[in-house]
Formats: sequence, C-alpha cells, structure tokens
Amino acid sequence: MNDKKSCVCTGGPKLIFACSGAADVGEISDRAARKLTADGAGKMFCLAGIGGRIEPIMQTTKNASRILAIDGCPLNCVKSCLELAGFKKFLHLQLADMGFEKGKSPATPENVAKVASKGAELLA
Repeated sequence: MNDKKSCVCTGGPKLIFACSGAADVGEISDRAARKLTADGAGKMFCLAGIGGRIEPIMQTTKNASRILAIDGCPLNCVKSCLELAGFKKFLHLQLADMGFEKGKSPATPENVAKVASKGAELLA
C-alpha cells in the first residue's frame, strides 16, 4: 500500500500575510513582508485570495508550517481576514505594539528593517 500522506511538520511553507493599506504603517508592513521573502524567512502570500476564499490559496495556507500576519494598525485587518477564513493558528505582528503610529511612521528603510527583523524572529 502506497500511502502518500503529508505532514505539515515536514516542511510546509512559512507564509506571510501583510497589511498593504494606504497609510504609512500599511506600506511598512507590505515592504517588511517583501523583505522577509527576499531574505528567505518565508513567502509573502496573497491576502486578497484569503478574503476571496480562492481554493488554491486557501489550501496552500492550510498546509503552511507557519503563518505570520503583519498588521499595520490596531484595526487588525490581516488578523481578521485570516480568522474569518477559519485560520486560528498564526503568529501576529502588530506594528502599534512596536511603537509605530498611523500617520506618524514613515516607511523608511530603517523602519522596514525593524519590522522585518521582528518578523524573522517570530518565524524562526
């Protein structure tokens, strides 16, 4: 019998979902997720696909070994999207908890690096 079961513990992708909102903190979140992807810490994935319940995106997310949600502001849109789609086990990085304030946090390379560093720490 050839049983081809897969285990999430054997190397499913580490997925990163980020706020890409119009505010400065949304830009920081988005750019940090892209940096994490470029650095090999995980793979930025499509939050719109989660909201739209696109089956291949939902399935890949179900198979992820880790999921990181990066929210720019306390509205927690990324967290809410994942929860509404049925995902309960994920890491959550809230920029307000790191001292970033909407409208007062420019998307400088330093700010992006700070968030990416925290994200990498969570995904490790």
